[in-house]
Amino acid sequence: MQPQNYSHSLPYCSLREWYNTSMEATPILCELRVLVGAETQLLHVPVGSNLRRVLLDANLSPYVPITTFANCGGRGLCGTCGIRFEAGEPAPFHWHDRLAAHYGYPRLSCQISIDGPMTVRLLIDKVIWGKREPALRYPPRSADGEG
Repeated sequence: MQPQNYSHSLPYCSLREWYNTSMEATPILCELRVLVGAETQLLHVPVGSNLRRVLLDANLSPYVPITTFANCGGRGLCGTCGIRFEAGEPAPFHWHDRLAAHYGYPRLSCQISIDGPMTVRLLIDKVIWGKREPALRYPPRSADGEG
């Protein structure tokens, strides 16, 4: 028995055409609100984007002037890209970010993936890292101190 030839019924496309077509799908966007002092910037960014990269691409630097050039480049080592969450705070997964979140220090924008709507505040008053605020720890403490 001869194998059937189905090639006449299927449209032909090269591997390159298939790859380009499959990669052109519209990305799912998330709303990112960035608070800088009294101003609010609204950005729509693809799910999975790195927060630090998105901020820098939008000319909203998480750095202060001295750390703009003296930083680790997004590797989670220096702590200079710290931001605060107002809403949509994800759980920390990087060791440095977990410690910062636990003790109330700013969260590292370089270690945060945007997986849903969030509101972040850029720290315009920090010298290098930002100060500790125990009331802003992750996960938030309950009123009775448990948690």
